Amino acid sequence: MRFFTPHRFAGLALSVIAAMMLITTAIDAQAEPGFKAWVANFYRTAAENGITRSTYNKAFAGVTGPDEDVLRKANYQPEFKTEIWQYLDSRVNPFTVRNGREMLAKHGRLLDALERRYGVDKHVLLAIWSMESNYGAVLSQPERLHNIPQALATLAWADPKRAKFARTQLIAALKILQSGEISPRHLTGSWAGAMGHTQFIPTSYLLYAVDADGDGRRDIWSSVPDALATAANLLAQNGWENGRTWGYEALLPPTVTRYAGQTKTLAQWAALGVIRANGKPFPRGSDRAELKLLAGAEGPAFLMLRNFFVVKRYNAADSYALAVGLLADEIAGYGGMVQPWPRPHGTLDVKEKFELQRRLKALGYYDGEIDGNFGSGSRAAISAIQSRLGMEADGEPSQTLLKRLRN
Repeated sequence: MRFFTPHRFAGLALSVIAAMMLITTAIDAQAEPGFKAWVANFYRTAAENGITRSTYNKAFAGVTGPDEDVLRKANYQPEFKTEIWQYLDSRVNPFTVRNGREMLAKHGRLLDALERRYGVDKHVLLAIWSMESNYGAVLSQPERLHNIPQALATLAWADPKRAKFARTQLIAALKILQSGEISPRHLTGSWAGAMGHTQFIPTSYLLYAVDADGDGRRDIWSSVPDALATAANLLAQNGWENGRTWGYEALLPPTVTRYAGQTKTLAQWAALGVIRANGKPFPRGSDRAELKLLAGAEGPAFLMLRNFFVVKRYNAADSYALAVGLLADEIAGYGGMVQPWPRPHGTLDVKEKFELQRRLKALGYYDGEIDGNFGSGSRAAISAIQSRLGMEADGEPSQTLLKRLRN
């Protein structure tokens, strides 16, 4: 779970850089002795919260220093580092939609049962599962996982911005361990403490975790039923409206953009000339919706209903909640967006990104997954073929390169 929206980052950039420089200096100056002293001293706080010495020792067994990778990752969060169309391209695309439909077929009975029990759209649960752990694939990559007590202690010790959050989450993680439901080796997750298939921070686990498979343990790491039920429980407890969608892509008259951020009934929006982008009518005019222009007046418009804001209780970024809604709709077969994003001239849309990877693979330059994401493998392939074509080998996907390959 992450905490900032894309448009908020610009004003924080310099302060974040300065803070990270201070953090790096702290690590260099104090190194392991300072961290060990912090861990030793924090037991007093843990004990005040009911944590036994035995539990504390188990949590930090084998931990000899801070997790410096945690602090590197803390300085990069894609929700506010990436343009919204790039963020969505990597999360709502043919690859993630296909995987979601495969998981719907594989876990259909479970998802139907959870939908009946909690009233939460099963496609939304699939979208969250995709967004959080790629349907659990991340959990099988130990190099991407962190020891939760070590990660949270690192943040509490060295990151002033997140210290209070990290201390709170560390106490919660210790309570989870002390409950006996999981072993210390299970207590792994992201750099910020998010855990399991559906990436719950420890305090949220304590509030919402569910034993859905009936084995007496709330195991969101190894049990898909427990993980998906826990996500459904969080949404239900925070006001998910059964049978309602998250929002609508909308077409606006130019004069309506000034109402961005305001909330009206759908009937009131319709009276101002707002229509659904797909041409269908709004099903309930009395529903209240907030107008959001996530890429400014030149980009697509959305009318966000209550369920959009419930998803934001899972992750506070608008871009995250929109990605969940759009991916859920596409998995369900409702279709994708109608309006384009205001991408810079010459850049690729999501379909073109897939086409470029397919062409690179067909030419023998790329052997990775066709997923629309341009990581190191894709960029190396682009650089190689750019060199062959006499282009600047900058490794950047572009309309110019795609057109050359088409020819």
